[in-house]
Amino acid sequence: MYIVMLSIHGLVRSENLELGRDADTGGQVQYVIELLKALGNHPEVERVDLMTRQIIDQNIDDSYAELVEPVNEKANIIRIPCGPNRYLRKESLWPHLDMFTDNVVKHINYVNKIPSVIHGHYADAGYVGSDIARLLGVPFFFTGHSLGRQKKARLLDHGSTLESLERNYNISTRIEAEEKALDLADKVITSTQQEIEEQYSIYDNYRPESMQVIPPGIDLDRFHPSDVDEITYPYKDEIDKFLNDPSKKMILCITRPDENKNPTGLLEAYGENEELQELANLVFLIGNREDISEMKRSKRVILKEMLIKIDKYDLYGKVAIPKKNKPEDIPWVYRLTRRRKGVAVSPSIQESFGITMLEASATGVPIVATENGGPKDIVEHCKNGFLIDPHDKDDIANKILKLLKDEELWKRFSSRSIEGVKKHYTWEGHVKKYIKEIKEVNRDYIQDETYYPSTLQNLSFDRILISDIDDTLLGDEEALEEFLNYMRDVSSSVCFGIASGRTLESTKEAIKEWDLPVPDIIITSVGTEIYYHSGFVPDNSWARHIDYKWEPNKIRKLFEPLDGIEMQPEENQREFKLSFYLEDEKAPSTDKLMQILRKHDISSKLVSSHENLLDIIPIRASKGQAIRHVSMKWDIEPEQILVCGDSGNDEDMLKGNTLGTIVNNYSKELEDLKGHPRVYFAKESYARGIIEGIRHYNFFNEITIPGE
Repeated sequence: MYIVMLSIHGLVRSENLELGRDADTGGQVQYVIELLKALGNHPEVERVDLMTRQIIDQNIDDSYAELVEPVNEKANIIRIPCGPNRYLRKESLWPHLDMFTDNVVKHINYVNKIPSVIHGHYADAGYVGSDIARLLGVPFFFTGHSLGRQKKARLLDHGSTLESLERNYNISTRIEAEEKALDLADKVITSTQQEIEEQYSIYDNYRPESMQVIPPGIDLDRFHPSDVDEITYPYKDEIDKFLNDPSKKMILCITRPDENKNPTGLLEAYGENEELQELANLVFLIGNREDISEMKRSKRVILKEMLIKIDKYDLYGKVAIPKKNKPEDIPWVYRLTRRRKGVAVSPSIQESFGITMLEASATGVPIVATENGGPKDIVEHCKNGFLIDPHDKDDIANKILKLLKDEELWKRFSSRSIEGVKKHYTWEGHVKKYIKEIKEVNRDYIQDETYYPSTLQNLSFDRILISDIDDTLLGDEEALEEFLNYMRDVSSSVCFGIASGRTLESTKEAIKEWDLPVPDIIITSVGTEIYYHSGFVPDNSWARHIDYKWEPNKIRKLFEPLDGIEMQPEENQREFKLSFYLEDEKAPSTDKLMQILRKHDISSKLVSSHENLLDIIPIRASKGQAIRHVSMKWDIEPEQILVCGDSGNDEDMLKGNTLGTIVNNYSKELEDLKGHPRVYFAKESYARGIIEGIRHYNFFNEITIPGE
């Protein structure tokens, strides 16, 4: 097997993980690294690559700039260029993800082996992974880790506005990326049953039959008890220097300063319970910091609130909150908690899994954890702790007290913790189930040989210019004549193609009417058909590829009764395209139409253009996917392809590593592409805009990309 994992945001490396450094470098990073290592040790895996973003930034370690980091004999971290060199938070990555997609495909071509599975972790990698799987025709797995719809609901309940959620989190973009990933996913891998029933169930693409619970493992070489004298424990002094009486029992909370993690809720529960203060100290490991006043606002607010509550309840000498720790310190902190007959607490409002609860359990520390999320499964499997209502301070304090005061109960829970983890949460067991799922989904896939890198030789050109027809290439006779004259001088070195929403017959009519030379590549019907040369030779491999999950009759039946939507004439309908007219006032929005399809488990793409035209095409089809199919077939990089368009059905071919040009008479659907890398908005209209794009990229000579 060749397995490709995608985890794009955060700081990803195989050792000395900077967990808790920020909101993007947390449990997901640890999960994918440990899964990577375990897969690399499995005998049925030939190679496994974890693709993440290359970061070149003087404010972070140079290791994140290394393009390839070998992890073990068969496992690698591959860092892919994506947008600016500097470190970006995940919410700022969306405009650059299409470039990441093209660069991942380039790496897969280099490996020269089609993946057995593409596995995307989180919404951004779901967006990328689903596109790669569509192009290569391979199975796709998705793991959300945390989900946007749930975050949106929680933040709205806490007083946030939709405007602030869009501004701070690009929340609608994230949710649509998750829907897109769920639409194409052959398997959704979750850590708990609760994720399936309470988190994924609120999505339009909820298909529980495709979802599989495979609990993560734990590195038992790192997390295990130790009975050596605690005086020798590393990091002990960093905790004890805060405490008047370090010999007390210990309440441990390892988290990051985040509103959802609710560290202040635990502080209040402790601060308002004198018996708990008398019995135990409270220890927070809440990430590394230099100066709170210089931290990001979201973290600064939480930490300041914690310090204010420590002062309010006069908890000096009872609460430890060290400034720094290293990854190697963490197992010893759990061991210290066990030696002092303490508990580990997760007071999160919502916890997707709760990796710290698993680490604590493996070390023999009983747990008290939120009832909302993954810890529920850990307690159910291991019988080693209590669940709490994170909003109920009395419930938090009383459950902790119950464990700390009952020595026999504590011993039972400690023993069950170690045994339960060994039985239910090993990486060996996780990978065994994971490999089984890959084998099952691959039985349904037949790989088309055209998706291997091309062996074609001696092409007479090394670049391709592809343009939309209507209102881009055509629309101004003088501009068209200028363009055709411009092309004649380079006709032997540049391959010319068109990509249109028109049918083949209509395209032929336009070529004849406007006296156009027959293009070398003809992409018609919104990317569902590809033809070559003057003979209009069809690309049958493309037709086989996009037939996947295509159910046109179901779509017709669903849309026929809807007001404001009408089928276009029969000549506009194709084998892989259904075309409709939309009436502005009566027609459902495209979002609503997509929701209808998803609710009926129909995987398709909606392409709207010119405000009142709608095409529905197979999930694997589009102009952009068709162009990349040709790119792979002829072994021409997207950077050598100039694409020009004017409307919504051109959007996905304009994004990514291709060189995009939008002519000045464009439709408003393309406004969102302003600011996207490699998308140039020409000042000229129609074919003169194409000429302007050619000059902008110096496309007929040594190609240059301004700003890169």
